[in-house]
Amino acid sequence: MFEVLTGTGLAASAGLNAYIPLLTVGLLAKYTELISLPQSWQWLENPFILLILGGLLAIEFVADKVPAVDHVNDVLQTVVRPTAGGLAFGAAASAETTTVSDPAQFFSSNQWVPVVVGIVISLCVHAMKAAFRAGANAVTVGFAAPVVSVVEDVVAVSLSLVAIILPIVVVVFVVGLILVFWWAMRRRRARREARLAARPGY
Repeated sequence: MFEVLTGTGLAASAGLNAYIPLLTVGLLAKYTELISLPQSWQWLENPFILLILGGLLAIEFVADKVPAVDHVNDVLQTVVRPTAGGLAFGAAASAETTTVSDPAQFFSSNQWVPVVVGIVISLCVHAMKAAFRAGANAVTVGFAAPVVSVVEDVVAVSLSLVAIILPIVVVVFVVGLILVFWWAMRRRRARREARLAARPGY
């Protein structure tokens, strides 16, 4: 069960930022004992891979905070984030962490299943993020982009760490993301209806 929660947290984090969960897993696996990756996933610990992930994270960190550019970035990340989510879930489902001592008990025979599950979770979170960001930019004429992006990055880092160290808390994070998105979409719909109602002859 903890494998699923850990994978879910990392995949959801990838839906917000593709590189944070992969970089987190790689760094923790290389420099700590919090997570131990099986041989098939140890490429994430490779210094060259970690350097590439760090560079890509730096590019996304900047691009995601510039109005208009963040929208283009979200479009490009429609493929990248789900892919990263699939990889993060797959690595987590196969890894031994502080809360998982027998990772083979889940998804043991079908190794492609966790990757697909991670792709779906990450794609859903990415879709919510893109919709929320579009609404926030429209209301604030783009001024909210840097603030919202920083919040998303903080959530992604926190969610990645919690997923590995205390995966049961992932449930709270995921429910919170869904509630925030639902609230934001309701407000966006209410504003749209108010503008339509204010138009002459409506």
